[in-house]
Amino acid sequence: MLANECEQLGISDIKSQVAGIGFEGGIEDAYKLCLWSRLASRVLLRLSSFPAADYDEVYAGVLAIDWSSHFSTENGFAIDCFSAHETMSNSHFATLRIKDAIVDQFMEKQDARPNVVRDNPDIRINVYIGKTETLVYLDLSGGPLHQRGYRQQAGQAPLKENLAAAILMRCKWTQLASQGLPLCDPMCGSGTLLIEAAYIAANMAPAILRKHFGFQAWKQHDADCWDRLFSAAKQGADMSAIPPIMGSDNSQNVLDVARDNIAAAGLSAYISLYQQDVSDAMPNLPETPGLLVTNPPYGVRLGQTEQLKNIYDRIGRSLKENYAGWDAAVFTSDPELAGYVGLRSHHKNTLYNGPLKCVLYQYHMRARSLLPHDAEQKAKVDTDKPARKPSEPGKYSPRQADLDIYNESGRMFENRLKKNFKHLRKWARKNGISCYRVYDADIPQYSMAIDIYEDWVHVQEYAAPKTIDAGDAFKRINAALPIIASVLEIDPNQVVLKTRKIQSGSEQYVKQDNKKRSLIVREHGLKFKVNLYDYLDTGLFLDHRNVRSLIYKYAKGRSFLNLFAYTGTATVYAAAGGTCSTTTVDMSNTYLEWAQDNLQLNKLMTRQHQFIQADCTQWLWDAKREGLSYQLIFLDPPTFSNSKKMTQTFDVSRDHVELINHTMRLLENDGMLFFSCNAKRFKLDEDKLMDYYIQDMTTLTVSEDFRKKPGHKCWCISKREVEPLTF
Repeated sequence: MLANECEQLGISDIKSQVAGIGFEGGIEDAYKLCLWSRLASRVLLRLSSFPAADYDEVYAGVLAIDWSSHFSTENGFAIDCFSAHETMSNSHFATLRIKDAIVDQFMEKQDARPNVVRDNPDIRINVYIGKTETLVYLDLSGGPLHQRGYRQQAGQAPLKENLAAAILMRCKWTQLASQGLPLCDPMCGSGTLLIEAAYIAANMAPAILRKHFGFQAWKQHDADCWDRLFSAAKQGADMSAIPPIMGSDNSQNVLDVARDNIAAAGLSAYISLYQQDVSDAMPNLPETPGLLVTNPPYGVRLGQTEQLKNIYDRIGRSLKENYAGWDAAVFTSDPELAGYVGLRSHHKNTLYNGPLKCVLYQYHMRARSLLPHDAEQKAKVDTDKPARKPSEPGKYSPRQADLDIYNESGRMFENRLKKNFKHLRKWARKNGISCYRVYDADIPQYSMAIDIYEDWVHVQEYAAPKTIDAGDAFKRINAALPIIASVLEIDPNQVVLKTRKIQSGSEQYVKQDNKKRSLIVREHGLKFKVNLYDYLDTGLFLDHRNVRSLIYKYAKGRSFLNLFAYTGTATVYAAAGGTCSTTTVDMSNTYLEWAQDNLQLNKLMTRQHQFIQADCTQWLWDAKREGLSYQLIFLDPPTFSNSKKMTQTFDVSRDHVELINHTMRLLENDGMLFFSCNAKRFKLDEDKLMDYYIQDMTTLTVSEDFRKKPGHKCWCISKREVEPLTF
């Protein structure tokens, strides 16, 4: 592609090489490439080539170049060195020897030396030490040419500008733009594809906004030649040739970044931006089909791929429903995700996004055509087809294509969700609860848990068993999402999907995402921070709501210990209930900081609250030796843990008796231990705990939204008999 671009710029004698091209020409040719190449990363002028078997020979070869003919002692310089030589593998040492050769030459001739400058040097020297030959170049471009000069903000995962241009060229955008055809990107991010598309259409030099080039401080720089080329480039741009270019994203913050970049590129009047979901058709689409091109997220981090399948499916469905006759292209590194677009690509191009091998999947969308005698049928189709509406909170209509998938079970799911929601919403309002479970795998085909967090919905899809086809499972969850948004009257953009599976090894401690997006929710008048994206759990165990209420009731005047404390929600309830002190213990510093944030939110943070980062099983031994004791303890251990911070694995079924015994050593004679366990098949071994009084309070602590499927079992364990617990 780069060789073809060079030919179009009038450069001849081109030799394609690995990761680049070579040619011989005048300085004007080099200037043209620096100014006009949309694909090149750098333009390098070869100064010398010589054989080198060791560092001394590299030094000698560099010393033989007349450096004073290229720059002076007043210029700062930098060296980029790469070595593929077997015995000269230390590029850093080679760089030092190259620097020494240059500096020594200046000192010998002028008794003065230029300084090495790492950031924004006047002169950049590029050296490649090959197996048989060392090549020395002067970097005429200076910084990488993908740095066009218009990017104000980068966004989360921006495409490099030259990669964006390559994608557009592979899609034949140059030809399409010359015909005045439109372009849109429904997941535009920071706007790189949109800007590069406009530059191509307007015949605008990609480097027209750059402030610095490597040749500007070069002694042999031809300023007149450069000024002539630059002036011609400015005059040659034709902004009237830019066809309709549109971009959208569901995040206003992302669109603000794109808008700033577009303004810096001088294209605010030529590119339209919209805030909407990828499922929705771009507003004001021209009747003439054009090119849809997009770069969706790839899902590199653990857990992202499952969340992104729905996005790729929605891209495919939107293409079928809204872009008949268009050409389309999706750029991704994940073939599995690309498969969920649900279209057969007519062409695939491999391109690298940094180290990631990616593929550009290109599609021809079949144009809709009806013969005259089909007009009556068309009218019937248009009448029967439900109106599409933009994504608005509480006004989202599920697509017919979704509802047609597993029609019978889909209707059963929708009816069950409506029934549950109608009952539980009344119960929640009556009890001042804004976060609750509204569905838990009631219909076998729709095996998921659905939780409401105020005006957000958290959906956990239980991983399908091996006997269920993965594609069928995906279709079911995909059909469920618009139903969930519609029934629960929630903006579809505020429905968060995760796939929950049995965690093994270290997976249970790995972040699922890195959005760092938290929100504040309320429960019984208290505030809590939750994160619906980054972790498998959200920070608030809804099934423990009644357990926390009991802690609130019995905490007054008592010292409270919270073991395996997670985000400290039980500690907040104890503090609000009037405890005299709290001790919160967890292995994770992240969760302990979260717990402190929760106390701060409720203005309960005082010196009487202590937070300890430790393995709870080990800490119990140390606490007893220190003579610590508590009047109220909450013990909610994990089902299984093999964290690196623990000295050995923990299995609640195997280890709960020992754990309870160690905890009871810290309990005062008139105190109470609330022990909770979420393991499905867990059975408390009361025969081995006969020294204590045990009261099963599972029924008491299971709230209305967990009646059908209690999330935990709970007991009150004490050294003395206590009155039955009540609210």
